[in-house]
Amino acid sequence: MSSSSYLISLLESLLFVSGEPLSFARLAKITESDEEKIGTVLGSLAEKYLKDESSGLKIVLHNREALLTTKAENMAVIEALTKSSIQENLSKAGLEVLSIIAYRAPISKSAIEAIRGVNCNFTLRNLLLRDLIERHDNPTDAREYVYSPTFRFLQSLGLESIQDLPEYQTLSLDERLKILETASEKISVEEGEETKEIIQKIEETKE
Repeated sequence: MSSSSYLISLLESLLFVSGEPLSFARLAKITESDEEKIGTVLGSLAEKYLKDESSGLKIVLHNREALLTTKAENMAVIEALTKSSIQENLSKAGLEVLSIIAYRAPISKSAIEAIRGVNCNFTLRNLLLRDLIERHDNPTDAREYVYSPTFRFLQSLGLESIQDLPEYQTLSLDERLKILETASEKISVEEGEETKEIIQKIEETKE
């Protein structure tokens, strides 16, 4: 594989995994390239997707940021899938991510993934659409968002405050989670009894 083909492959993979806009500067740093080359390659890749009628994807370029997303003509079918996912009971992954956000909010996507050890893009999207979590700009890192529980989440559990969650004071300060949030490697954590307790309660209130 040529260096040019490898860069295209890298950029495509990074945009797919991110699920959110990535700046040229960040992509250049990750791939050890320069911003101008990143912009040129992404422009070519975006044009390639646009011309390929058999592909359901496209790359949106705006303000020196890139986002890999789906083509508009497929949105009706995609919305049907998303609506189905929203109406269904929360999956085990959804319950885990919701529990992590409930106890560690505000928390970034990368920190959630460090705790779970897997990509959380689709799970976060579903929780946002269910109005169980909300996202805000990260005051310490403009490159990513942070997530918090919504008022609806509290209502569904009959709580007045997030501090009313079971074992909140203990779990929100869990040193193990602090270490995992900053770990350079993605680590999978087995559910403890305390986490299972909140997961069980959330599950009991599912639609």
